[in-house]
Amino acid sequence: MIRRAVLVLLGLVWLGPTYLLLVNAARPADAYDPASAWVPSGDFALLDNFARAVEGADLGGSLVSTALYSVVSPLLGVLIGALAGYVIVVLRLRHGFWWFLLIFGGTVFPSQMLLVPLFVGYSDAGLYDTRLGLILIYTAINVPLAAFVLRNYYAGVAFSIFEAARMDGASTFRVFWRIYLPMSVPALTAVFILEFTFIWNDLIFGLTLTTTEDVRPVMTAIAGLMTDVYAGTPVPVGLAAGLVVSLPTVVLFLATQRLFARGLSLGSVQ
Repeated sequence: MIRRAVLVLLGLVWLGPTYLLLVNAARPADAYDPASAWVPSGDFALLDNFARAVEGADLGGSLVSTALYSVVSPLLGVLIGALAGYVIVVLRLRHGFWWFLLIFGGTVFPSQMLLVPLFVGYSDAGLYDTRLGLILIYTAINVPLAAFVLRNYYAGVAFSIFEAARMDGASTFRVFWRIYLPMSVPALTAVFILEFTFIWNDLIFGLTLTTTEDVRPVMTAIAGLMTDVYAGTPVPVGLAAGLVVSLPTVVLFLATQRLFARGLSLGSVQ
């Protein structure tokens, strides 16, 4: 009984910020009062606040760009990571473990360490404030996780499958494309969902590598909107924008949670 009461209490504490977000995002823009932030207003103005945010911060272009980044970069990342895992494990690349460490080792360093070199390099290469530039950096960041999961997955696949396909005359790439890649769809899907969520919610790279409204990710645009709270943007408008924009990742996870759990278990360390 005590344990249940403690768990309920902790759950309420954990959900407190979510409650505040929902209540105040749905409050009319001109009815926000910090003193009554915990009390619902009785009105539902969430969609009106979001429409005002879209108009004020021009979120339309940012949403389109973010959708592009969140789909293209994870697809490229999981494909390249699967190729890396296939070459290292199935084709038994010489010194494969060290190649894997080279791919995965970059994740050891904080992203903040990459910002200055990326800014300088992107400026010199003409990639600064371009969609191509963000697709490239998001893809590169996503490859290590995909390589890690798929390397572990392919290590648990019988090597006789590869040998049988080769004896039937299939090329090494055809074996990968027609056998190993379809076989690993659950693991690929799990990695894709994680990477989609990361890119959709990214702030730091969008803030560093973009300036124009049509190129910058939507979370960067919302962050710019929230910095104007004391310059005329009502708090409910900013909260509504953040809440509605976060819904795609929640919906995606809820719709694929079983496949997500299965994919991670298949890609776990053997």
